[in-house]
Amino acid sequence: MEAYHHQAMESTYLLTYRPWKALLLLSFPMILGNLFQQLYTMADSAIVGRFVSSSALAAVGASYALTNIFICVAIGGGVGASVIVSRHFGAGEYGQMKKAIYTALVSFLILSILLGITGLLLSRTLMVALNTPRDILSMATEYLGIYFIGLPFLFMYNVLSSMFNALGRSRIPLLFLIFSSAMNVVLDLIFVISFGLGVAGAAWATLIAQGISALLSFCVLRRHITRLSGERTGIFSTTMLKEMVRIAIPSILQQSTVSIGMMLVQSVVNGFGTEALAGYSAGMRIESICCVFMNGYGTALSAYAAQNLGAGNPERVRKGYRAANILVAITALMLLLVIESLKEDLIMLFMSDDVSKAAMETGVGYLGFIGFFFALIGFKMAVDGVLRGSGDMTAFTIANLVNLSIRVLVAAICAPRFGIAFVWYAVPIGWATNWLISFIEYSRGRWAAKG
Repeated sequence: MEAYHHQAMESTYLLTYRPWKALLLLSFPMILGNLFQQLYTMADSAIVGRFVSSSALAAVGASYALTNIFICVAIGGGVGASVIVSRHFGAGEYGQMKKAIYTALVSFLILSILLGITGLLLSRTLMVALNTPRDILSMATEYLGIYFIGLPFLFMYNVLSSMFNALGRSRIPLLFLIFSSAMNVVLDLIFVISFGLGVAGAAWATLIAQGISALLSFCVLRRHITRLSGERTGIFSTTMLKEMVRIAIPSILQQSTVSIGMMLVQSVVNGFGTEALAGYSAGMRIESICCVFMNGYGTALSAYAAQNLGAGNPERVRKGYRAANILVAITALMLLLVIESLKEDLIMLFMSDDVSKAAMETGVGYLGFIGFFFALIGFKMAVDGVLRGSGDMTAFTIANLVNLSIRVLVAAICAPRFGIAFVWYAVPIGWATNWLISFIEYSRGRWAAKG
């Protein structure tokens, strides 16, 4: 037990280490974990795109924006809950911390079951509403239906990961995720290539891998928290749930902004045909990988801010914010160099050798443009991380709504008239506006009194 308490003390490094070092220690495992999580959808897309057809790639891509919304609900809800857990952990209130963890798990399990049932019943309706091309509608509907069956596993894994991150133990979910990502790739190859199950095989592979990961994560977290001092008084608190919801709803909105925008503009992209959709889907896969780094810094800064404000040290949060922006700038430059040098090769990872000119031009055009603007989303996520970690949510919410509105309006109005490129021209404008609104709120300093 003494050794374990020493281990628990080490997980308070967010309160004691130099800001850049603390953020790197927390964000690096989270970034690796999210990269492996992206392997789920990337493996699905790459394997069906190369070994089935570009239509199969388009079918998986047709539901990507929609499925990503549910991932964002899970991640955003977990981040919101982790703020409460981080505060109790930073204050040494381990009994309250345990109750907060169980409150989050129970709440999101119920929510995921309800959303999964609803989504399963409405899968085809949703795909039709997104203007999915007729030649891939059945495949896209089948893939989405299986996805909804596994929604509770997806929610539980992401919420459990947020709980580990709140405790400064982000390496634990990383290990499980590496294992399950590898399993997903192996199952993809077996189900899609050996069994010939097409997009359905890719969906079942993801469900099985995520289910195993979620169950393992729960067992380890339960063992971890039961060994901490402090008695848990019940497994559910309405008061804690209300506070989690207050923080989680704007967090979900922030996490979902890109995905909601993607879903709403997806119907615009779909209008350009299956081949354009295939190229766009490939480009989006690469973009999602790049955004993982920026999201990792923002999420780490959220936990960092919550713990340090809980410990009464707002000046340390300011130093952490400056350190996060430096990390963002360095990372954005490295991503730009890689993308501009290898954009054609990156798109071809998802295409068969007989890829059409339209698909290739769309994917390369999108990726080549967006690569210049990843610093913007990084700066946005960093300042949003401070506001979210402090519970200062009003400007945070407004900024993300403005971001979403700009992306949707420009794509819906301009793309049908002037070409598909206007779908991505709106992206950096939305990111920059989001950052400006949130930064003005950060500069006012009200967040420092909310911890």
